[in-house]
Amino acid sequence: KTSSSVKRSTMLMKLLLSGLVVVFSATSFAAEFEVQFVLASTAELDNPHDLKLAPDGKYLFVSDVGNNRVVLLNPDTLEFISSFGSDHQSGTHDVDFGAHGRAFVADTHNNRIAIYEINGTSATFIDQLTERIRGPEGVLVHPNGNIYVAGAWSNNVVAFKDGTVVAELSGLSAPHDLELDHNADIWLADAGNDRMLLLSPELEIKRELSGSPYYFSGVRYQDVFRDGTLIVADKNNHQVKFIGLDGTVLLVLGETTPGKGPMKFATPEGIEISEDNLWISDSGNDRIVKYEVRR
Repeated sequence: KTSSSVKRSTMLMKLLLSGLVVVFSATSFAAEFEVQFVLASTAELDNPHDLKLAPDGKYLFVSDVGNNRVVLLNPDTLEFISSFGSDHQSGTHDVDFGAHGRAFVADTHNNRIAIYEINGTSATFIDQLTERIRGPEGVLVHPNGNIYVAGAWSNNVVAFKDGTVVAELSGLSAPHDLELDHNADIWLADAGNDRMLLLSPELEIKRELSGSPYYFSGVRYQDVFRDGTLIVADKNNHQVKFIGLDGTVLLVLGETTPGKGPMKFATPEGIEISEDNLWISDSGNDRIVKYEVRR
């Protein structure tokens, strides 16, 4: 490394350890983040995966894989509120919300998307999607009315419209999360290929993030800021990475070895952001952690 890059790395590490991170782009100090650890959950979770804030913001829905259920936490305190699905789900991986109070759950080991009517903290199973998907680990309800599903075992992404398959992208490897980009495109974590793909609503590949400078290893779930900044859980690197619209890596949280504590993770999976709040599934540590993010 050059002298300036060593100084920059040293400065960043000191700030990470202090809980305050100032981040610069590859060419300037124009992009600035402040990231502060807030708290960690104490609820009994087993390998929690993706997260989704309820549309009204009252509950944080957690895919509790090892317990075959969806858990509702208080998004402010991370206290346990309730759960559903343990009597019929198996290997629950992802949750998203559609219109009319419906939740779409990736019921992975049952090879389906389970659909529920949500009323407060109660959930009633009403339907399912199963066609051309095996081991679904990601689900996205798109504003265009389509339901997009990533089949981790069938190595594909399928788009459903009114329960019928209308588009499919194959040739993937263990695809996971699907999230809406700021311009209605779709980010996909193609985990087995260690890359992020930007897809059109018609499932055409528009962009790929792979190799240097990302060095993804088993990238899993993600979320997108309103300005298009992408936040991804890079599972096997035990890191969470912020990526700008131009592809610049703006910030890396975590170390390349597993840990537990502020700015440390063990195989992180789920990501959810809202306003200046960031929730992360610190999956290997069986907990949810909350951070405050400001610019």
